[in-house]
Amino acid sequence: MEERIAAGLKAMGVPLPSPAAPAMLARYGRLLLEKNQVMNLTAITDPDKVADLHFLDSAALLTLDGVDFKGKRVIDVGTGAGFPGLPLKILEPGLSLTLLDSLGKRVTWLGEVCADLGLTDVNCVHARAEEQALEPGWRDGFDFAVSRAVADLRVLTELCLPYVKPGGAFLAMKAVDCTEELSGAANAIARLGGKVEALRDYEIPGAGVTHRVVVIRKTAPTPKGYPRRWAKLQKAPL
Repeated sequence: MEERIAAGLKAMGVPLPSPAAPAMLARYGRLLLEKNQVMNLTAITDPDKVADLHFLDSAALLTLDGVDFKGKRVIDVGTGAGFPGLPLKILEPGLSLTLLDSLGKRVTWLGEVCADLGLTDVNCVHARAEEQALEPGWRDGFDFAVSRAVADLRVLTELCLPYVKPGGAFLAMKAVDCTEELSGAANAIARLGGKVEALRDYEIPGAGVTHRVVVIRKTAPTPKGYPRRWAKLQKAPL
């Protein structure tokens, strides 16, 4: 796995903070597959596909023009098994990372992974995204929010954009054929204080897969009342 990760990162033009970074990612992959035997963390169990579809896919955010994570506060909303947040932290140690997830067992495991890898300045938080965004210091408090969640972009925007400070950005990792979904989310993005700045397509080396990042710039504070409670948010998306 280490060699595949290293080759993929080189092909993508992702600089390594140290020669040990691919080995750290491979160690993370082994911990993931080991824990996946007793906890549902990923449907991908082939090591090469883990390298491609988890690590290299996450690393693609480091190739975006105009996006610099160094020294920035980043929140990964609905992080699941830690993607894309933890690979970003391993490849850009200078960012301050918060991993947010609603399942306590996953959050506990992520804390164990961070300790195993010797990562610092990573905050693993067990909370619901729509509730935590209302807490002091969280709303309008991050330079970037990132998410690979499969939820509709209208829902994701309401969950993620409130965390971003004006001038920051929400990076939504979506399928390349998300044009209709993006069009449907136009009202939500505008109402919540955002503006679509760019659509960036990228190919994962060796996987034959192309994905898209929707870059949503935060142009104004999110109005009070958002995000709404989950039942309302899910039943009546903006």
